[in-house]
Amino acid sequence: MKQFAALLCLALAASTITAHAESGNEQGEVRKDLKAGNVQSLRDIERKVLPRMSGMQYLGPEYDPAAMAYRLKFIQNGKVYFVDVDARSGQIISMSR
Repeated sequence: MKQFAALLCLALAASTITAHAESGNEQGEVRKDLKAGNVQSLRDIERKVLPRMSGMQYLGPEYDPAAMAYRLKFIQNGKVYFVDVDARSGQIISMSR
């Protein structure tokens, strides 16, 4: 069972890396929005959200420039959880799995 969970984590990490590579311009978009003062930094968002997700492993973020939202991914006991955060206000929009 632990091997399955480890494999699942590796698969999720690989898909996150692939998603970031495919998005290509995601980092440029968030930098543009940060520079314009339209959104909070990922570091500020993580400072607010990560303490609320104790016991979960943080897999990483995604940024949606159209929605001006961050999606933070977590895993616990083989289940993946998503936390969507408004990048402007830092407020959690939704939590799902």
